[in-house]
Amino acid sequence: MEIGNLENHVQSEPMEESSQAQISHLALDIGGSLIKLVYFSQNSDGGCSKSSVQVSNGNEGGPVLQGKLHFAKFETAKIHDCIDFIQSKQLRVTGCQHNGASANEKCVIKATGGGAYKFADLFKEKLGICLGKEDEMDSLVAGANFLLKSVHNEAFTYMDGQKEFAQIDQEDLYPYLLVNIGSGVSMIKVDGPGKFERVSGTNVGGGTFWGLGRLLTKCKSFDELLELSHRGNNRVVDMLVGDIYGGTDYKKIGLSSTAIASSFGKAISDNKELEDYKPEDISRSLLRMISNNIGQISYLNALRFGLKRIFFAGFFLRGHAYTMDTIAVAVHFWSKGEAKAMFLRHEGFLGALGAFMSYEKHGFDNLMVHQLVQQSPSASHGGDKTHGPADSELNDNPSINCSIYLS
Repeated sequence: MEIGNLENHVQSEPMEESSQAQISHLALDIGGSLIKLVYFSQNSDGGCSKSSVQVSNGNEGGPVLQGKLHFAKFETAKIHDCIDFIQSKQLRVTGCQHNGASANEKCVIKATGGGAYKFADLFKEKLGICLGKEDEMDSLVAGANFLLKSVHNEAFTYMDGQKEFAQIDQEDLYPYLLVNIGSGVSMIKVDGPGKFERVSGTNVGGGTFWGLGRLLTKCKSFDELLELSHRGNNRVVDMLVGDIYGGTDYKKIGLSSTAIASSFGKAISDNKELEDYKPEDISRSLLRMISNNIGQISYLNALRFGLKRIFFAGFFLRGHAYTMDTIAVAVHFWSKGEAKAMFLRHEGFLGALGAFMSYEKHGFDNLMVHQLVQQSPSASHGGDKTHGPADSELNDNPSINCSIYLS
């Protein structure tokens, strides 16, 4: 199975399917801000073969289902666009009027997130389908474990404009801290498959950035706000250590003159009104404040449990260089270089992937279990360098080849 390109923009069009492709096994993660959607399309030849390929558990020669996983996202506030998309793609839902199923058979698609409950009646009314609700934390962890164990060059570090892929030792993956940054932030200690505990979190997350940003800058979307931050200078708004100490460092406690002493602190002493500040400076300061906060809290929770490996995910990141760099610097600073922040290329789709993998008794019994995963030659490798705002989006649309065995 090939995991297709991720969509970079809300409501963007996914990849074109062959007219003969069989589209099925849709799964949703309906969050407070965004809906994440994953669906599978078989190759036009049916996608099953008896050809032998190498798999880790030695199960060679069985039928192989080949095709693509596609990813899309929509604003939750525009959920009807998502429903229209599902209708327009004629996504075939498990159990719905195919493979001999009757027209009266219950149609179910897997879904996770709070919206799986909130919008259940809407999906029933508009599409005639039921949402098979999967636990949100279970789905996040299942999605993360799959990516980290099965997808080559999934995790990477990013600091000072340098992106480096991390080689994950499969025998030493657990335990790790998973920090999922959505509208709010959940911090999950993962000890193994299905073994995890939500150990902390913060209500200052992506929803905070979007909500405060909309109030302060009048931006209409998350991506507009994020793009605005590219052009900003947070030092116009933030109070730095140097502002307090006459331009000098506070070396005794390890603070440079450019360290932020107080986010938005200059607004206290400046004789200015909101309209006197540039929206791009405000958005930059807001992004820096929230990213720093998440990085620090994450490390402190990793410290509680002696964890050196921290993975950050969620659509707050957007593969955005400045966001990742700020989080990474915070983790590096507070750990004194002993811990590293790591990021995921499929960062926003963990919950949807986990829900997708929960399908059972529809020919996908061992989905994501017996598999061979290889990185597409078109994907980039470590050592990428960014040189300015135009290159700062690091979501490089990875394409991942794999074959799935059916039992």
